[in-house]
Amino acid sequence: MSVPSERGWWSRNWKWVVPVGCLAPLVVCCGGIGLLITVVFGAIKFSEPYRDAVARAQASPVLQAELGQPIQPGFFPTGSISTAVNVPGGESGHADFSIPVSGPKGTATLRVVAEKSDGAWRFTTLEAAVASRGPPIDLLSDK
Repeated sequence: MSVPSERGWWSRNWKWVVPVGCLAPLVVCCGGIGLLITVVFGAIKFSEPYRDAVARAQASPVLQAELGQPIQPGFFPTGSISTAVNVPGGESGHADFSIPVSGPKGTATLRVVAEKSDGAWRFTTLEAAVASRGPPIDLLSDK
């Protein structure tokens, strides 16, 4: 009588190796993309122009009348921000991005353009485009 041969490792384990082997690269790729998106959006969200723009929008009586209170920033700002260290003049930079904001009555998009020179940010454009309204609200002159 012959002894049955023992099955090899592959024949015993292929049912879990194949799905794991296919899904692992997909999970790593999606995780890398998610990390990249988090870093990029985080760079904008933690910047001084972003925080100042959101604070001005939340304090604007005209925007409060249009959107209601509280005014909250959206999750995905779009655009760019860059800074550089110049030894004689200190830090310089440029920011150009949009921030979705919403309140109980509606939504708007903040358009932010700012320049940094000598270490201080100065807005050149800060306006809120409300969908139900004609021209954008200028948040630089709105007091």
